[in-house]
Amino acid sequence: MENRELGRTGRQVGVVGLGAWQLGADWGEVGEDEALATLNAAVDAGVTFIDTADVYGDGRSEQIVGRLLKERPGLTVATKMGRRVPQEPSAYTLDNFRAWNDRSRQNLGVDTIDLVQLHCPPTAVYSDPAVYDALDTLVEEGRIAAYGVSVETCEEALTAIARPNVATVQIILNAFRLKPLERVLPAAIEAGVGIIARVPLASGLLSGRYDEHTRFADDDHRAFNRHGEAFDVGETFSGVDYATGLKAVDRLRPLVPEGMTTAQFALRWIIDQPGVSVVIPGARNERQAMGNAAAADLPPLDDATRAAVAEVYDDLIRPQVHHRW
Repeated sequence: MENRELGRTGRQVGVVGLGAWQLGADWGEVGEDEALATLNAAVDAGVTFIDTADVYGDGRSEQIVGRLLKERPGLTVATKMGRRVPQEPSAYTLDNFRAWNDRSRQNLGVDTIDLVQLHCPPTAVYSDPAVYDALDTLVEEGRIAAYGVSVETCEEALTAIARPNVATVQIILNAFRLKPLERVLPAAIEAGVGIIARVPLASGLLSGRYDEHTRFADDDHRAFNRHGEAFDVGETFSGVDYATGLKAVDRLRPLVPEGMTTAQFALRWIIDQPGVSVVIPGARNERQAMGNAAAADLPPLDDATRAAVAEVYDDLIRPQVHHRW
């Protein structure tokens, strides 16, 4: 698999990683053995970067990733912190960071976490110098090797990129979210900040596997968060109305080259964007993990195809999402 520089971490990672949200909670039940099999299949397929968070299953995802690390050393693991408390800027203190970090290090079974990201905190947090001073302290204490941020909006990303020690920015980027291409990715390239592209398949919509008859489990965020009832609606189907998303996928299907799945097409589109360090699709089983990783070996999409993707976005998606995030 192609390796790319992960921003200011100084690490090289495979361009397709794995997002471990599905292995913790909010996507229906995934057993621990199945989760470990999925992780191992991804690593066998060339994945070297895994992204998790302390809130995924209230630590369950971190613990499962920690079990993997005992068996497969040498991986780069990123976690996130900050969503286990009321979302108030006053909660983002050094004392809280240390407590959250202690819990994550225990869950992962490591002394130093490769990358810790603020997990979509209140917008004011990105502009607070004291927050970055506290994160610098975690690095100095050897608790973390580097830090980054996970954001909801492009403006939040730009604010973070301007900070001197932010190593990475994690942002929603996919064929239904083109706004980061305008300013965020160019700014990241100029600053040497890594871009971690999350929600690459728009919560599965861009896999092409769903239709108007698909039903999601009650404990799946694609059922309970369609209107932002639990967290930012942008995390579910990238904020796109489900029916509109299905129409857009129908428009995209004819663009998929022979020998590529619809999901691989969506991932390849992201890989082709200048400035992307790693894309982190989730997977619920070994087959999905291997199929996602294989997107790294497929040829880049041509200019005409990329233009057609942009046209679908402009026609159907832009009015719903472009002004919001």
